[in-house]
Amino acid sequence: MADASIPPDLPSNLPDWIREHVRRYLESDGADGHLWDSSFAGGPGVVPTLLLTTTGRKSGKPKLLPLIYGKTDGGYAIVASKGGAPEHPAWYLNLTAQPEVAVQVEAKRFRARARTLAGAERRAVWDQMVEIYAPYTEYQQRTEREIPVVVLEPIED
Repeated sequence: MADASIPPDLPSNLPDWIREHVRRYLESDGADGHLWDSSFAGGPGVVPTLLLTTTGRKSGKPKLLPLIYGKTDGGYAIVASKGGAPEHPAWYLNLTAQPEVAVQVEAKRFRARARTLAGAERRAVWDQMVEIYAPYTEYQQRTEREIPVVVLEPIED
């Protein structure tokens, strides 16, 4: 499980604007960064983001990324699109290897268990996420893989 007391690594290949987004989110406890203007990166406008910390499947170190999310009955939904690349993003591979993660939504920090959705549940949440961020549809068209939809379900202490 990603340990919230250890400062997480940011992937080395992240663009500076994502690093800046994470810095602002962390420093402001989500007040600056929770709502992200995706038009900066060619997206449709303002979308909600959370910070996901996974445990690196190779390094064993915490890895942090900001991701667009939607609320579900049991938690928070995220999409492993990687812009429609043919392979899954590293963060998704990390959470399939170790599904316990750390999450920050605005100032709220909690542990969660990641669960990949399938069937009708996946379709319903996929449609919800496309409402939040329409480019997911284009990303799915770019790849032969089914883009995973994940729910982060808070773990009660």
